[in-house]
Amino acid sequence: MMTGLAQAAAAAPDQGWLLDPELVDPGYAQTIAGNGIQTSFPPPEPPPQTPEWLKSLFEAIANFFQWATPAAKPLMWIGAALLLLFILYHFVPGFAQWVDNLRLRRRREEIDEADMVGRAEAGAARALLAEADTLANEERFAEAVHLLLYRSVEDIEGRRPGLVRPAMTSRELAEASDLPTVAREAFSRIARAVEISLFGGRSIDADAWQQCRSAYAELTVPKNWARA
Repeated sequence: MMTGLAQAAAAAPDQGWLLDPELVDPGYAQTIAGNGIQTSFPPPEPPPQTPEWLKSLFEAIANFFQWATPAAKPLMWIGAALLLLFILYHFVPGFAQWVDNLRLRRRREEIDEADMVGRAEAGAARALLAEADTLANEERFAEAVHLLLYRSVEDIEGRRPGLVRPAMTSRELAEASDLPTVAREAFSRIARAVEISLFGGRSIDADAWQQCRSAYAELTVPKNWARA
């Protein structure tokens, strides 16, 4: 053991360069001068710049909220009122029944108004047919059919405003795509009979008159004007 300690003590002076400033300082200076070792933290990178389009978007949103600020309070009251009505309708049976009765009454008024319009149209159609029947009873079938044609054009103009144009022929009107199928076919039968009478030289007899009369009756039915 003593021999080992003596050997260690003898070896220590050989490694004294590790602690000798004359040996360490030149090596340290050389190492630092080579910039191979980082001796300080690098400066922080600048934060990324916000894109101009994003700045514009944020500015537009801010301007909108600034513009809408005066309306915020009324909108809040409206929202509160709607919420209150919702709660009353779903949790207060008496209020819900009152609302349902109000809707039903309004619906009945709309139906009554539609019925009045329908009765007025039906009354006008019956009056026209009575006048046309008078002509037909006198065997003036061509005049009766002409009367149906003129009234049919008026009906089309009333139900499809803007469809009838100046100088538009009956054939062009019969081919109009805006006419529902049933109404188009009914008007076509009347227009064809008048065309044959005027340009084909064929007289309109009682059978042709009855066909035109039936066609006009179909033309006046409201459901036949429903779009496909």
